[in-house]
Amino acid sequence: MTRTVFCRKYQQEMEGLDAAPYPGPRGKDIFEHVSKQAWQEWLQHQTMMINEKRLNVMDPATQTFLQQEFDKFLTGDDYEKPEGYVPPSA
Repeated sequence: MTRTVFCRKYQQEMEGLDAAPYPGPRGKDIFEHVSKQAWQEWLQHQTMMINEKRLNVMDPATQTFLQQEFDKFLTGDDYEKPEGYVPPSA
């Protein structure tokens, strides 16, 4: 049976993650409130941001930036996109 969560991004019951993406309270919060779909979409977007902006993920400033963008991504706020980014048509 698939585990479901009320997804913070999509505001509906959706399939949840199989495990917390990382340890600690932040990982637990994501596990309990972020759907598998939203998490996968974030990972794709994060990867694009890291590559296009040539971010160093070991830099604490980059980690803070990505965390802030993740929070915006989940709440529907305007989050950072690479220059010239055009989302795929649905």
